[in-house]
Amino acid sequence: MVQYAFHLNGGICTGCKTCQVACKETYKLPVNNLYRKVYNYQGGSWKPTEAGHYVPEGVFGYFVSLACNHCAMPACMAKCPSGAIEKDGKTGLVHIDQEKCTGVGACVTSCPYNVPVLDDAKKAQKCDGCADRVAEGKSPICVEACPLRALEFGDIEELRTAHPDAVDGIAPMASPDQTKPSVAILACPAAKDCGDATGFIANPKEVE
Repeated sequence: MVQYAFHLNGGICTGCKTCQVACKETYKLPVNNLYRKVYNYQGGSWKPTEAGHYVPEGVFGYFVSLACNHCAMPACMAKCPSGAIEKDGKTGLVHIDQEKCTGVGACVTSCPYNVPVLDDAKKAQKCDGCADRVAEGKSPICVEACPLRALEFGDIEELRTAHPDAVDGIAPMASPDQTKPSVAILACPAAKDCGDATGFIANPKEVE
């Protein structure tokens, strides 16, 4: 089985959110739903000097563009009581069967990456990796839209071979040990490890 996955080059992502907007427009998502979210993670403080002014100390900031990670061990799938969440046997992409979804919301509360949401009809929704486009040999719309080509899509093993320094998690992501996310992130120099407590999400209303 091929495991399709996203690669993010964190060193060139500027947080422009073109990926996020392209996805939202393509799938006509409501105001309270984003299949792809761009996190603004930053930290640091100001240090007073003897001259009476302040200088930044330990200041950092970077962006992390995240959609569904199509995990090897999806917590959403494991917790779904109706068996509505499935992992495709050929592509490894995780999708939700709308006919089976009963709107319990177990996927929403169990996903450590804050991915699935319940729509107004009480049906769980999330990124499916643009499965229909992929079946046609196209890239996901977010990858195609990125103006700086900070996103790639393909077989996770090929992505990791092409980007040997890539990791499967950086702050503010949850520990990859929980679900084994199918992602390859080339972290920028400012990036912090998962579980970092020195920074904060600067745009919580947008992504949480």
